[in-house]
Amino acid sequence: MNLFNSSCRKPKAVRSRVVLLYILLSSISALTMALNLLVIISISHYRQLHTPTNLLLLSLAVSDFLMGLLMPGIIVMLGGCWYLGDLMCSLYFFGCFILFSTSIGLMVLISVDRYVAICDPLGYPSKVTLRRVKLCVCLCWLCAASFNCLLLKDHLRQPGLYISCRGQCVVVIDHIAGAVDLVLTFTSPITVIVVLYMRVFVVAVSQARAMRSHIVSVTLQPSGTVTAKKSEWKAARTLGVVVAVFLICFIPYYCPSLAGQDTMNTAFSVPFGIWLLCCNSCLNPLIYALFYPWFRKAVKFVVTLQILQPNSCETNVL
Repeated sequence: MNLFNSSCRKPKAVRSRVVLLYILLSSISALTMALNLLVIISISHYRQLHTPTNLLLLSLAVSDFLMGLLMPGIIVMLGGCWYLGDLMCSLYFFGCFILFSTSIGLMVLISVDRYVAICDPLGYPSKVTLRRVKLCVCLCWLCAASFNCLLLKDHLRQPGLYISCRGQCVVVIDHIAGAVDLVLTFTSPITVIVVLYMRVFVVAVSQARAMRSHIVSVTLQPSGTVTAKKSEWKAARTLGVVVAVFLICFIPYYCPSLAGQDTMNTAFSVPFGIWLLCCNSCLNPLIYALFYPWFRKAVKFVVTLQILQPNSCETNVL
């Protein structure tokens, strides 16, 4: 039977709903690129921000910026047809998967960095150096590319393997490969992140309680209790935001794998999961950068074009 006896069928959807999705995804794409570009410019330009931690944030911003560039591909598929050919379809998903995997890997590296910084502050400068961080970042990108090359080897070798009509763009991952992907790019990373942040939370709480005891013993005033409780809630809130956003953005995509089903990726088959993954690229700079005072200060300098002044890279932004 000829699998290509008809062109793709455009999905029957209310025109107003499609237009709304176009506007929504276009806005998310533009916002993602703008926010991450601000992070890239800020960290790259100001020498004071050239630290191991900020290097991880820079790499994460590059990954999310590239994801913002690829988001229009989903917008194209919303029209019901893919016009760039089978090979570009496979390469498109290959690029998206690499960026997703890299983003997750960088989140793990950031959690490790924060764990060492808080739990071993004296040994942090010697353990976490710029050279080691650069090596870890390069390995993260290399491992993501290698893994997804194996995951999509059939699609890269034979583009259009599961396509049943012209103009369709689909990538199918069987349940075995999906299970491996689930373990390597979701279960293991989230376990590491949760364990490390729980350890950081425990250390933060213990430090807050120690400070409270010191204040009470010295001043004999209960004000230390309030301060300690605020510190405990701040640590809990930070942990909750980091883990909750990661779970919210990634669990829907991995639901088929969790259920032991084949994963079919198209613009309409798993729209909620794919769009949440894209939204995570927009949220990352808000979570990992906007909480830093130096970022707000650096953005102000960038927007007002003060970075164009001579020796602006030496400006104090901390």
